[in-house]
Amino acid sequence: MAKTAKKAATKKLARKPYTPADIKLLKQHSKSKTPVAKIAKMMKRTEGSLRQKALALGIGLGHQR
Repeated sequence: MAKTAKKAATKKLARKPYTPADIKLLKQHSKSKTPVAKIAKMMKRTEGSLRQKALALGIGLGHQR
């Protein structure tokens, strides 16, 4: 059991950078008021990641409008 816990702890996160096309798509969805869950599935990113990026860009997503 200790081996599995150690293995999980050493797993490195692979972060996918946002491309200019991703940012453009996020802004379009923000304007069209698409639900965050739907955007997350489409872009293959977490809702938290999308919300953080939207916050950094200064656009509203979800209930934050």
